[in-house]
Amino acid sequence: MGRAGCCSSGAERLASPSLARCFRPLLVLIIALTSAGRIGQCQVITPQCRIQKCTTDFVSLTSHLTPAVDDFHVEFCKALRAYSACTQRTAKSCRGNLVFHSAVLGISDLMSQRNCSRDGPTSSTHPEVHHEPCNYYSRTQHAHTHAHAHSHGHNISRAGFLFCGLFGDPHLRTFKDSFQTCKVEGAWPLIDNTYLSVQVTNVPVVTGSSATATNKITVIFKPYEGCTEQRVYQAVTDNIPAAFDDGTVSSGDPIHVSAGADGASGKVRALWISERSPGHHVELHAGYIGVTVIVRQLGRYLTLAVRIPEEMAHAYDDTQDLQLCLNGCPSGERIDQGGHLPLSPPSVGLQLQRPHGPRYSTQIQLSSHGGRQIFTTDAAKDRCREQLEVQDIYFHSCVFDLLTTGDANFTVAAYSAQKDMESLHPHRDRWRIYPRGSSTSTLHPHGRPLRLFTLLLLCALSAL
Repeated sequence: MGRAGCCSSGAERLASPSLARCFRPLLVLIIALTSAGRIGQCQVITPQCRIQKCTTDFVSLTSHLTPAVDDFHVEFCKALRAYSACTQRTAKSCRGNLVFHSAVLGISDLMSQRNCSRDGPTSSTHPEVHHEPCNYYSRTQHAHTHAHAHSHGHNISRAGFLFCGLFGDPHLRTFKDSFQTCKVEGAWPLIDNTYLSVQVTNVPVVTGSSATATNKITVIFKPYEGCTEQRVYQAVTDNIPAAFDDGTVSSGDPIHVSAGADGASGKVRALWISERSPGHHVELHAGYIGVTVIVRQLGRYLTLAVRIPEEMAHAYDDTQDLQLCLNGCPSGERIDQGGHLPLSPPSVGLQLQRPHGPRYSTQIQLSSHGGRQIFTTDAAKDRCREQLEVQDIYFHSCVFDLLTTGDANFTVAAYSAQKDMESLHPHRDRWRIYPRGSSTSTLHPHGRPLRLFTLLLLCALSAL
């Protein structure tokens, strides 16, 4: 007796639902890896197939939703049912379209995850949006809806968001997802534009080493007419306040919540501070410009993560071109070699204590120097692996920091920086970055060999 399921033979399996379940992860992976590339090279999409319109409507219906709003679940399920109904209307003309079938499977999975019933009310494809001038999401949604109504069928794309992060020794992730390790001792601007200024101060970590870490962060929210006056937030080691410099915790008129705010619903101010862990973790929310800033203290040093609309990030003049988040660190301040971090025991600052004996092996004893430990490469990897399962650039940064400084707090800093990135970065397919030359980098979705392979596999499945 053979096991029923994916491996069973027989022509009847081609029409069974189990086949879709068996190949669902593969199909979703193929679509995800090739969606930004060459899916159209081997697939013919008939003019009648309107799956793109269905997807666009779904994005429009859900783009303004947030889990912080009370009726998020109800509205999301209504949008899913509308999405499903749209796919049913175009099912006949999309019979051979893999994007269509991927969307159908995705809708089914989302309905199961959200416990949405198949029957029930659906969202209107033209939802009423209340325009709030001091709410970036409401303001841009209103502008998008107005432009769409006068576009006469032209494609109108909404502005995207950008992410920047700084942590550890220090490691910088720029708006372009370039990952760099820099010295940048002293005060440096991360962001400096018409709406926002973010500056960090870095100090040496180990005597005799060029490695630095952040001990001060200054964030300036510049005046925005009709919404807020200027507010300054400053955090230093052992002083992570839950208020601006003037003692206030918010500014501006109330607006409907449009971003996660410690579980709050209803209305918040145009600018406000949320304290997540007293003295260790705060979040700054500027609803009027769509900006979120996360500040943490881990050990003796600070980490920073920023999410900002692209249009806001690029609102600067020629005098504001020195922005690390925008252009990266100057070449003379770089420690890494084009994204490659040398992972070897330190030769400066921390001295390795080796056991006596005529035949010395690769093992090195761990010792403590002023609260710091001496890590071998293997020991550092083992420690980082406790927090970071995937050996991407955050893992390698963690290993580099332990070898360079001996401060085990950098392990938690790398883990927290990765989690903050995942919560703020708008593009999931760009989360993972692998260092140049690592064996894992061959698995990166932007790798040419894998992309060509998936293209061939996609063509074969299309023919089948």
